[in-house]
Amino acid sequence: MAIEVNVPDIGDFSDVPVVSILVAVGDTVAEEDPLLELESDKATMEVPSPAAGVVKEIKVAEGDKVSEGTLIVVLEGEAAGSGDAAPREEAKAEAPKQAEAPAAAPAAAPAAVTDAGFGKAHASPSVRAFARQLDIDLSKINGTGRKGRILREDVTKYLKASSAPVAAAGGAAAGGGMGIPPIPKVDFSKFGPVEDVEMPRIKKISGPALHRSWLNVPHVTHQDEADITDLDKYRKEMDTQAKDEGYRVTLLSFVIKASVSALKQHWEVNSSIHPDGDKLIKKDYYNIGFAADTPNGLMVPVIKDADRKGLVEISKDLMDLSAKARNGELKGPDMQGATFTISSLGGIGGTSFTPIVNAPEVAILGLTRSKMAPVWNGEDFVPRLMQPLSLSYDHRAIDGALAARFVVTLKTLLGDMRKLMW
Repeated sequence: MAIEVNVPDIGDFSDVPVVSILVAVGDTVAEEDPLLELESDKATMEVPSPAAGVVKEIKVAEGDKVSEGTLIVVLEGEAAGSGDAAPREEAKAEAPKQAEAPAAAPAAAPAAVTDAGFGKAHASPSVRAFARQLDIDLSKINGTGRKGRILREDVTKYLKASSAPVAAAGGAAAGGGMGIPPIPKVDFSKFGPVEDVEMPRIKKISGPALHRSWLNVPHVTHQDEADITDLDKYRKEMDTQAKDEGYRVTLLSFVIKASVSALKQHWEVNSSIHPDGDKLIKKDYYNIGFAADTPNGLMVPVIKDADRKGLVEISKDLMDLSAKARNGELKGPDMQGATFTISSLGGIGGTSFTPIVNAPEVAILGLTRSKMAPVWNGEDFVPRLMQPLSLSYDHRAIDGALAARFVVTLKTLLGDMRKLMW
């Protein structure tokens, strides 16, 4: 029986290029075996087979652009399903995952290729764009992907090895490039037993983005403490009730709620620097990213429209997105569109740290473990539960006085939970 396989629901994406065909006519596939890979501007998605069978026809070629519903493969099988299957997608911080398979034709690149190096390079459009940002000639790189395809990791390794100039990702706003001398190679085996351990893919993907942000953003970190004694009592009451309904209420829910209120009062902290470098992009929406610790590395899901949600809904969103992150079920849209990010280490420990701004955002809030401390009330020292706050910010968009005012607003809101309801 013929089974027509169509592109499933891939969110808001359309005209997505096919970067790799993973099967050939005559191949036998099992249900859920990947048939091809699509690459949006945010993620690479494997389209799995909805049923077992033999590949009879392949209706697309590498480099073709497809949308939801496009016929891609015809199978011969015993039973036909709907022909659609949910795409397996690996979301990431800045740039798409690089499929280790033959690349799309150079014509699929987002910009016209005029130089010989890029024209001959065996790489996907996103890798070409990444190399252009770094001013790297792809013809000088040996690809480690399937059939010699150049991967993002190959470009990064070449950059580190050659001290190639790092082009500023933010254009005029971020300044010019700079030469970064490489760290000398050391044969550690001379000193004792060693082993090479492969980094999780999420760390491979996020590493270059963090490095780019650290190089291009003039980071400053402002430290302070908020008195959350009363807030934590109320939180525990809410959490006790929430357990009966199958969710939890953590301090992070309150911090998200307070951060939105503070962002409304200090809109620059919720902005981004315009590409021309002389304007700020004011955003009238509040999407809060939060760092989630997973077995595969750190991921940053985003709570959308946090200003329209109460503490209960925010708490449920936190629980749902955290579970998806741990189970590897986050999709590209779950990690897109953040205007401000919170990184909480409170469950682990620490007194303060310097979180890296997740450009093009201009600020990120770090939380460490709260502690009981003696606080002078004008007459006596009294025990109060104090929450450390570490705000890292882009000094081009936010000066020290504004950062201090923002944090004072935030700690005032956390110190008087009634103001969170305003």
